[in-house]
Amino acid sequence: MPRPRRKPPVPGPLTARVLIVDDDDRNAFAASEALEILGHELVVARSGEEALRLLLQQEFAVILLDLHMPGMDGYETARLIREHPRTRDTPIVFVTAVFRDEAHIFQAYSVGAVDVVFKPVDPFILRSKVAILADLYLKTIEVRRQGEERSALLEENARISEAKLAAELALRKTRERQDAILKSLPVVFTARTSAHPFGARFVSDSITPLTGFAPNRFVEEPEIGLGRVHPDDVEEVANCLMKAAETGAYACEYRWRCADGQYRTFLDQGVWTVDEDGESQILGTLLDVTERRQLEEQLTQARKMEAVGQLTGGVAHDFNNLLTVVLGNADILLRRIEGQPNVVKHLAAIRAAADKGQTLTRQLLAFSRRQQLNPSVVDLNTLIRNFLPLMKQAVGEGVQIELELGAEPLHAFVDPTHLETALLNLAVNARDAMDSDGVLMINARRASRDDSADLAVIRVSDTGSGMTAEVADRVFEPFYTTKDIGRGSGLGLSQVYGFVAQSGGQVEVSSTPGEGAAFTLTLPLTAEQPAEIVNRGEAPEAETGSERILIVEDDPAVLSVCLDMLNGLGYRCEVAADAAGALHRLAGDQAYDLLFSDVVMPGGLNGIELARRAQAKRPEMKVLLTSGYLGDAAQGLSHEFALIEKPYERAALATQIRRVLADKPMPVMPRSASREASSH
Repeated sequence: MPRPRRKPPVPGPLTARVLIVDDDDRNAFAASEALEILGHELVVARSGEEALRLLLQQEFAVILLDLHMPGMDGYETARLIREHPRTRDTPIVFVTAVFRDEAHIFQAYSVGAVDVVFKPVDPFILRSKVAILADLYLKTIEVRRQGEERSALLEENARISEAKLAAELALRKTRERQDAILKSLPVVFTARTSAHPFGARFVSDSITPLTGFAPNRFVEEPEIGLGRVHPDDVEEVANCLMKAAETGAYACEYRWRCADGQYRTFLDQGVWTVDEDGESQILGTLLDVTERRQLEEQLTQARKMEAVGQLTGGVAHDFNNLLTVVLGNADILLRRIEGQPNVVKHLAAIRAAADKGQTLTRQLLAFSRRQQLNPSVVDLNTLIRNFLPLMKQAVGEGVQIELELGAEPLHAFVDPTHLETALLNLAVNARDAMDSDGVLMINARRASRDDSADLAVIRVSDTGSGMTAEVADRVFEPFYTTKDIGRGSGLGLSQVYGFVAQSGGQVEVSSTPGEGAAFTLTLPLTAEQPAEIVNRGEAPEAETGSERILIVEDDPAVLSVCLDMLNGLGYRCEVAADAAGALHRLAGDQAYDLLFSDVVMPGGLNGIELARRAQAKRPEMKVLLTSGYLGDAAQGLSHEFALIEKPYERAALATQIRRVLADKPMPVMPRSASREASSH
């Protein structure tokens, strides 16, 4: 609301200002004495120049100008006064004792004088002339001031009218906006009776888009309110409304079956009041919170999955260190023991168990999205076709696999081995759901997202028993399974979830009990072309060498096994327990060909940072990193340092060291590498 303007102060009596221009002090004094009685302000100038300066600074009602002055005379001064816009209308009265002839008087009038007074000046005449001119000036000022006040009043009136009109328009727009908001909001205003079944006395029109029923339906059929509440919520709603008489207010949330047969979640809240007739009633509002509850459930599920992922990632890290020790020592003992079949048998059993543990940790890391992927550009249609024989072998003869693949290639940047493992896990899960008898359908197609990005959609569906909504909500959780004990670890689908998410995609499940289930994998496509696949032959013997290697490992058991492996391969090794110790050794004179360091280490400096500092000091030195769990540190490994995952075997470590020392890139793994997935 605009603040009211203050009334302007009432102006005092007007006075004029008279300029006396005379170089003779006596004449100026005489004029001042004669005019003092008029009560006006008298200003004296000693020359024409001084008079002009004063006229530029102040406004005068009349000018008494001496004609005969040294320097600039009265004629010149008057001419300059008339030329300036500020003073051209100021009346000039010439005062002269010398120029009395008609020629001079005519010249005086021609330069702008309104009158001529001769010296010696009669005070009465001078006073009369000045009084008339000053009064005319004051009347002009008064008229001007009245005009300004009138104009100001008109402007103020116009401003007030405009402000009033604007306020009225704003009020109208506000009301229209409020009406539109009330009509668009999914809020229903209700008035109900205070006795069971709490029939409606009034329902606002917004109930129709919310439930599909007209407002009069609720008034004419009192039972419809509680009658369509979900059976599990009816008792709680009735008790809540009954308690409103004691507490004065109520709030409850329940599911209500709408006209389309679907349940929606309503937040019902209000107060217990008495109407003008003294009859009690319940006034309340109804708000649709279905989407909010769904989002809250999704957020809770996402947080739970993230927490489980962090836990499993940490477990996998420690477990991989243990498996490195077990596998390493088993390899060392198997090479040293000959002619003792019973011992070899037991060591082989230890190694087989460690291999299963290695598979388990990889599944855990896959779910937590912290596994080390080796992505490459692959054609998904070709990968699925080539992997079909292995899937048929895994699901058995009772399950028929049908493919629906387009002729158009689907190029995606993914880890092919992990994708095959994910498909195999889905196939095995479908086989168990169909009890080894049914149809498994695999479909791959191209789709587009809202942002026009090309996507590949792989859909794996079965004709099995399906699952309930509660089971579908938990199906991707690690260790969650509905199978009998011994038939599954509960990690297969969690591996699918983690791999797809880490590859920049999404996985969804849709299922109805008795109608099978469908898993949909969405992966981003790329315009790049697949690289040529390098066929890998039989695993060669472990390659040896004689270079000097600096091993950095904080776990003593892992360090011992690694040292035994590399010494057995012929390398000259020195060790450090952390990054600080490694940097201390690198600061010495000893030359090193390779830095072999764990990534996750104590002391505030991880293996990635250590490798960067080491190569800054010794650019010629090669780097090979290892870890059982990288976590966020994996972001810094992209195309910078070679990595071998824990647990590693002697032959794999030997091969990787030779590749790093020779500056050879890692080859693209062939499809035969997916044999590892079959053991999952």
